[in-house]
Amino acid sequence: MKTIKGPAIFLAQFVGDKAPFNTLDNLCKWAADLGYLGIQIPTWESHLIDLKKAASSKTYCDELKGKVASYGLQITELSTHLQGQLVAVHPAYDLQFDNFAPKEVHGNPKARTKWAVQQLKWAAKATRNLGINVHVTFSGALLWHTMYPWPQRPKGLVETGFKELAKRWLPILNAFDKVGVDLCYEIHPGEDLHDGVTFERFLAATGNHKRVNMLYDPSHFVLQQLDYLEHIDIYHQFIKMFHVKDAEFNPNGRSGIYGGYQDWADRPGRFRSLGDGQVDFKSIFTKLTRYGYDGWAVMEWECCIKDSEQGAQEGAPFIKNHIIQAVGRAFDDFAGGASDEKLNRKILGL
Repeated sequence: MKTIKGPAIFLAQFVGDKAPFNTLDNLCKWAADLGYLGIQIPTWESHLIDLKKAASSKTYCDELKGKVASYGLQITELSTHLQGQLVAVHPAYDLQFDNFAPKEVHGNPKARTKWAVQQLKWAAKATRNLGINVHVTFSGALLWHTMYPWPQRPKGLVETGFKELAKRWLPILNAFDKVGVDLCYEIHPGEDLHDGVTFERFLAATGNHKRVNMLYDPSHFVLQQLDYLEHIDIYHQFIKMFHVKDAEFNPNGRSGIYGGYQDWADRPGRFRSLGDGQVDFKSIFTKLTRYGYDGWAVMEWECCIKDSEQGAQEGAPFIKNHIIQAVGRAFDDFAGGASDEKLNRKILGL
């Protein structure tokens, strides 16, 4: 067993144009003052990190690490959620997802995909230059519009979809493998990798590529009514990253999992600040510790009720209080004795 690192915070939901959320220095001081020990950086925020430069310059990365370290923090991981989404986009979502890309590729899906692939390849090198061995992204989706099987899906459609998804990701996965970095897909509704079954489909389609791994976020499983504790038992060997995010699911006579196109505050399934939802974090931290997860516990704040700053203030102590210092010896060692094969055989009547 190993001890989970933390607390850390994902900066994506906090970046803004006003202090203390407008610069990396200000964000670092803010996070450190709240008790966080690490930050996860969204790479699409170019004023926080120059991804292209980080991919080519170890000196730049050392300076970036030094800046963060001056506030008593570490860079836990880099994120390319938005860029990863654009590796695979069904045409029905083109207009909405164009906002994730630079204006020069808007209206040009092929150029947008090419841009996204380059971003991921830079992210692999940047992650290695920072001395980090894991990275998080989204898979994108070609099949999501067929998630509910009506009209009936033609035979072979799902297989074709995952074959194409793997084809797009294999050059990226190979780039990550070249620099010794694991690529962790956040298992997330809206992505073709949204549960254990789809993760397995993708893994198989890539030929069981060793860099295909997983970011574990129980909130997305609550909203799907998936057993998030058994999920750890099944996939713990692939879980290399951890978002600590809460959620609740309160179905009623008018709405359930699909949400009725309602806003987040009115949906039966909604994200909540840490401790305000239904996620059993004591059991999650216990299972992850038992299975030897020694990565970071990173708070991702998303809540439609509580203010983000209050959520951030409460997040650090919440995570700290859930981290288990892994046991170094058995609690009943005091009553044991030295190994003695002859004695053992006598006890067994041999």
